[in-house]
Amino acid sequence: MVISYIGADVDCKTVDLAVEQRKVIINRYRVPTSITALRDVLRGIPGKKNLVFEEGPLAHWLYHNLKQDVDTLVVCDPRRNAYIAKDGDKDDSIDAAKLAELLRGGFLKEVYHSDDDRQVLLKRWVALYHDRVHEGVRQVNKLRGCCRHYGVRPPRSAVLDPVIRKQWIEELPDRDLQSLLAMLWPGLDMAKTQVKDCKQKLRQLSKAYRIIEYWQKLPGIGLIRATTLYAYLDTPWRFRTKTKLCKYCGVGLVRSSSGKDRFGKLKVGLLQLAWMVNKRLKDAVMGATISAISQGNNPFAVKYERLVRNGITPPNARHTVARKLLTVMWGMWKSNRPYDPGLV
Repeated sequence: MVISYIGADVDCKTVDLAVEQRKVIINRYRVPTSITALRDVLRGIPGKKNLVFEEGPLAHWLYHNLKQDVDTLVVCDPRRNAYIAKDGDKDDSIDAAKLAELLRGGFLKEVYHSDDDRQVLLKRWVALYHDRVHEGVRQVNKLRGCCRHYGVRPPRSAVLDPVIRKQWIEELPDRDLQSLLAMLWPGLDMAKTQVKDCKQKLRQLSKAYRIIEYWQKLPGIGLIRATTLYAYLDTPWRFRTKTKLCKYCGVGLVRSSSGKDRFGKLKVGLLQLAWMVNKRLKDAVMGATISAISQGNNPFAVKYERLVRNGITPPNARHTVARKLLTVMWGMWKSNRPYDPGLV
């Protein structure tokens, strides 16, 4: 049977496809970015079909609609494809051919995509929640920056309470500042309303997953952190070891060593935190760790205090506790069991 390796360079308007068989590009296509056009091309290719394209805004839409039309579908991590970025000429057609070559050689790092539409919807609401939170922070900073131009500092109560805010704005001596704030403040109110609505939606969607309820019993874990971790990790079976899980979440260590010292001995490897990580997961894990340590009277706070007493620096101790917390959550997820402090 003929095996085809199909590389696709995806754009919002067009998709360039390169079909490789026996290490030779036999066909190239440029079609509109639509499922119908892509299916017509794929169905016209005989034999076993292996399709690859890079992770991006259109990746899940393509994955969801095309996975039944090919034998293997790989969504790959574009950060690992230095061959495409640095080798020789570059355009969409060339990139598609290089993707097909990398797929044939097995050099691509696959990006996980869930087949559960409910999980995908939850992930999109989690992303929207965090986006609205960031927008609220941006609006607050914009208001404070505007006030600084006039030598004024808005009180916290005015930001939180509309009644106090109205009174405070009316007492401002500068009319220009009053009009500017009257224009800017509705944006903050809208962002706060959207954050509240998103959180309510997350509360409804999370009821379908028992593990999210279990995780909220852990110290430092609430609804937002639990749903964020669940939505972005998708399944515990993605990771073969807890080390890979910790690295993906930004709290694992990677070793770097090269060459020899002046005595001819191999240099000792340098351990440092991984940098190619999911920042949103790292924020959730480290935030939960700091909260758990601050609460005290729990296994994680006890472990942190013991590490510090033994001479470990506080930052290293926090990251060690974060790995412990993440390992406990991973074990709860795989066994579908509630939190038991005695087991920790």
